[in-house]
Amino acid sequence: MSVTREMPSTSGRSLAAAYRRALNLAGSIPLSLVQLAGRVAVAHVFWQSAQTKLASWPVTLQLFAFEYNLPLIDPALAAPLATAAEIIGAALLFLGLFSRLGALMLLGVVAVIQIFVYPGHWGEHLMWSSLLLLTLARGAGVVSLDYLVDGYFRRGA
Repeated sequence: MSVTREMPSTSGRSLAAAYRRALNLAGSIPLSLVQLAGRVAVAHVFWQSAQTKLASWPVTLQLFAFEYNLPLIDPALAAPLATAAEIIGAALLFLGLFSRLGALMLLGVVAVIQIFVYPGHWGEHLMWSSLLLLTLARGAGVVSLDYLVDGYFRRGA
């Protein structure tokens, strides 16, 4: 009886190589594309929220008075402040103009929502905050007015 040795399998190596190629491909995605997608996604959420508030202002005032029930601030003041922060922050993020300021404004909105309004929705708030923190930490990226303005000033105009 003879014992034959099988050739070592290369399927493990080819699987590892395919995995490395996939990682390299994912690593080649430009950061600016990620920044643009994150900015637009979060801007859309807060723009839609502001538009909903504006579409029925009496209902918005009632929500701030009875459901949101923020401490230390009158609902008649909280509603326009929150709506303005959502509109301005969303517009700044979408355009990539003063995007870090817009991200900071919306992080404040998210913090208030998380702490006082809907603390059980932390997963959604964490997702928004992650994208806003990306913008705050790394800026708006190449596809932004911030980038164009920065280039203009760097040229000494």
